[in-house]
Amino acid sequence: MSSDAISLRSVSRTYGRTYSRAVGRTYGRTRTRDGRRASYDDTAVTALHDVTLAFARGSFTAVMGPSGSGKSTLLQCAAGLDRPTSGSVTLDGTELTTLSEARLTRLRRERIGFVFQAFNLLPSLTAEQNVALPLGLAGRRVPKARIREVLQQVGLAERARHRPTELSGGQQQRVALARALVTRPEVLFGDEPTGALDSRTGREVLALLRAMVDREGQTVVMVTHDPV
Repeated sequence: MSSDAISLRSVSRTYGRTYSRAVGRTYGRTRTRDGRRASYDDTAVTALHDVTLAFARGSFTAVMGPSGSGKSTLLQCAAGLDRPTSGSVTLDGTELTTLSEARLTRLRRERIGFVFQAFNLLPSLTAEQNVALPLGLAGRRVPKARIREVLQQVGLAERARHRPTELSGGQQQRVALARALVTRPEVLFGDEPTGALDSRTGREVLALLRAMVDREGQTVVMVTHDPV
């Protein structure tokens, strides 16, 4: 078994179309004269260029940088939410870029956890019902002991029967974190998980994530503007 939970090799991601034109043809301001083909597109944007890196098992990695630097694109490609234009992404020996959409969806549901800036909780469900949702959608039995365990881990055992409107923002994000952990994911990805929280509550959520790494050996990769 590799020591890396997930690895990227020569990953690039370009948005927008690129055009190839043969010898002597002009497109925009480019003319080819030497027998080679050229690509040119005013609208193409390269968010990632030839990125190679790996995330070790049981590590906590924070990807930081200004807006527009490609942080979220990196996370989305690593998590199988977006397909790179070129390169490969491997999760514990499984090559994500070659999977069909159906198999990729199943892999994300069963082996990857996600926490976003938006809590994305269903308002009609209690905290424990929201946590159980991924297991139910996967057609798996929902063990109540596991639901209680993850709610206990995030400090919300006493709030299991409360609905989102009865919880603070920090508590709702803790429910979202418990929901991401309930399937025992190989990697937990966070895209600005503290972005909608005040600084104190954000630090508490970061401390929870750090504790998951230290106590449970969870692999965490997150994009953030906050110091960690």
